[in-house]
Amino acid sequence: MKSKSIICCILFQIILLTSCNNISKENKTQNTDTKTKDSAIVRGTPCDIKLSQIHFTKSINGADTLAKVDAKENILFHVGEKKDYFSDPNNKLSNNSAPILLSKVDNTKPFTLTAKISPEFTKEGLYNAGVLYIYVNDNFYQKFCFEQDERGNHRIVTVRTIGTSDDNNHDVVEGKTVYMKISSDTETVASYYSLDNKNWQMVRLYKNNYPEEIWTGISTQCPVDKGTTSYFEDISLEQKSVKDFRLGI
Repeated sequence: MKSKSIICCILFQIILLTSCNNISKENKTQNTDTKTKDSAIVRGTPCDIKLSQIHFTKSINGADTLAKVDAKENILFHVGEKKDYFSDPNNKLSNNSAPILLSKVDNTKPFTLTAKISPEFTKEGLYNAGVLYIYVNDNFYQKFCFEQDERGNHRIVTVRTIGTSDDNNHDVVEGKTVYMKISSDTETVASYYSLDNKNWQMVRLYKNNYPEEIWTGISTQCPVDKGTTSYFEDISLEQKSVKDFRLGI
């Protein structure tokens, strides 16, 4: 009888352990599929730059002191030498010193961030760029750049950072000005550019696995040269998404 009791006890413990493991797995799956509450840990400082179509309330790396708003609500955004935001997989080029202006977004609702961007491209300005951001923290963000590449081309670039950064070079654009936007319907996030603000080209689309509250914003980067300035026009942040994610309209 004692032997049977011991066996029953062992079987009960095995069943209990298996049940707990299954519950744990289910919880992990639910956490992956459901947006978490705000985990946007911004190491910057409060600011108050209010335009008619967007309100910047957070500044990283002194961005609010470097962004000058003109009478038309456009922003001349200066940056000093060797300023970038990139988490190199090899850790050789990691640099989180670029200034970023941020505006908080309710990510449980659709949103679209748009701007017309004119970076200062120069012969020595390798990787100079005007940038749009989705930002959660220094280990979780996307930047969308109009950037000068190694051959001096003006190129559309997306970089998504989840721990470390990827680096995706897209189309070469003739000229020094481009319209750019990032849009989400709460389920997906897509990035687009346009030369005329009418015909949009999608360059990247992925699952929106960001938390319930995130930040979007603008930045200028100058990873190599001694400094640069980008000009941002028609900046807007709306709580609605594009209707056609392939056409971007």
